[in-house]
Amino acid sequence: MGVQIFLVSSRREHLRSATTDNLVDVGYHGWTRLILRGPDDELNEVQQYKANVRKQLISNGYRIWGIVGDQYSSFEGLPSVRRSFKLPNPFYYVS
Repeated sequence: MGVQIFLVSSRREHLRSATTDNLVDVGYHGWTRLILRGPDDELNEVQQYKANVRKQLISNGYRIWGIVGDQYSSFEGLPSVRRSFKLPNPFYYVS
């Protein structure tokens, strides 16, 4: 259907292998790309980091249809998206 899935996490790049293994172990398959925080991103707040990733994806020609996340920081900042899906997280909340 022409939809590509990008997983954007505030986890650090050095955790890529463990993150990928965990995603596969719990049944996540078929994503286009896993985007993690590099050293240049670590000084940015999570909200700014994720907004910057959205800007980069748009500048690369992608249209962002929606965002699914468990923290409001995933949705905040510009550019905004058409749809946001906030999932509950009983374990932690980032204010």
